[in-house]
Amino acid sequence: MPALEQLTEALLTAARKAGAESADAMAVAGTAMSIETRAGKLEQAERSESIEIGLRVLIGGRQACVSASDVSDRTIAALAERAVAMAREAPVDAHAGLADAAQLAQAVDAAALQLADPAAEPTAAALEADARAAEAAALAHAGITQVEAGAGYSARALHIAASNGFAGGYARTSRSLSAVAFTGSGTGMERDYAGEGRVFAADMPGAAGIGSLAAERALARAGAVKPVTGTYPVLFDERVAVSLIGHLISAINGAAIARGASWLKDAMGTQVLPAGLSVVEDPHRVRIGSSKPFDAEGLPTQRRAFVQDGVLTSWVLDLATARKLGLSSTGNATRGTGAPPSPGTSNIDLTQGVATRDDLISAMGTGLLVTSMIGSTINPTTGDYSRGAAGFWVQNGQISHPVNECTIAGNLRDMLLRIVPANDARAHLSFRVPSLLVDGMTLAGA
Repeated sequence: MPALEQLTEALLTAARKAGAESADAMAVAGTAMSIETRAGKLEQAERSESIEIGLRVLIGGRQACVSASDVSDRTIAALAERAVAMAREAPVDAHAGLADAAQLAQAVDAAALQLADPAAEPTAAALEADARAAEAAALAHAGITQVEAGAGYSARALHIAASNGFAGGYARTSRSLSAVAFTGSGTGMERDYAGEGRVFAADMPGAAGIGSLAAERALARAGAVKPVTGTYPVLFDERVAVSLIGHLISAINGAAIARGASWLKDAMGTQVLPAGLSVVEDPHRVRIGSSKPFDAEGLPTQRRAFVQDGVLTSWVLDLATARKLGLSSTGNATRGTGAPPSPGTSNIDLTQGVATRDDLISAMGTGLLVTSMIGSTINPTTGDYSRGAAGFWVQNGQISHPVNECTIAGNLRDMLLRIVPANDARAHLSFRVPSLLVDGMTLAGA
């Protein structure tokens, strides 16, 4: 099989031959393996190997994207011809186009980011042993009736090349392990989970600890009831608080801004978080799975504050959305093989607070600690927010009992201006957001 860089060069050559004015190409190869156990038995074992190529061609302001999983010379030639024919029929997009040569990343050092574990790929037996160890550790806790455990590994390599002279690639690996523990039965059944993932297998925590944590969390949920209805402070546990900042990131995505379909479309330069809090992207964190040396259009990635001291300072932009808005790309283009680039982020940090989660529980008085959420109704243009939730009732600053089947509601613009962060964000995560306290939320329960 040809190397990925040979495939991208072959795609560009074919595109030029077919009549493209400019083009960019991607080649992606990957391996994935997953093992699942349940009730002490192997439930499922899967392995996949794939290679995919993608080509984008541009002619007179028109563009088209095509992809295939066959990498033969014949397919590459046909793919280029089809892409050019499609582009000639596409509508003109004055904002589509490759980067200027001066914008491209130079002297790319992907190896410095340590995105790929040099250790040998784990065997299926090794993954199964991890899953069984996590399951056994959870089942060792009295009251746990069932456990589902899963272990996985993936390796992925990509290469991007374009007719403007850019060429670059890198590889990623990932090792993961999770366990879901159940307690009780029938309508009284409760569940919770624990899971970890790392780029390097050597950085993974022990399987027994993951299984035990899943069991402890599930047992703490036993006897959950609906909370009362009213207006209360809500503490979003670190496991779910990331979703609040995720909504903020979605709202400042250049694609949404260019369409005028964001509740933050007019918020540039205004306060969107409390003073002292910033949202920073750092694509160059070592051994973090979302790090990357360049974006999908070949532009250099860099550390950037999208929110600085509570004030919104930048949209998340690729080249096309930046041109639509009369701005410059922030180096945030993402792309699959079958679609043009679009804006997206990598590693995100929200400024941590000084208080512990327990400090915030004590300070909130009476309210809800949310540890899991299901479903959502988020209005992207108004920021109105409503989600199903479960967790624990806090009474007089102390956890009282588990609760479930409730809904929390508010408006994201108002909610984010009132967040109080704890200091418990996990250092190894790509999206590092601590537990967040938000007062005055509407809670619908019993």
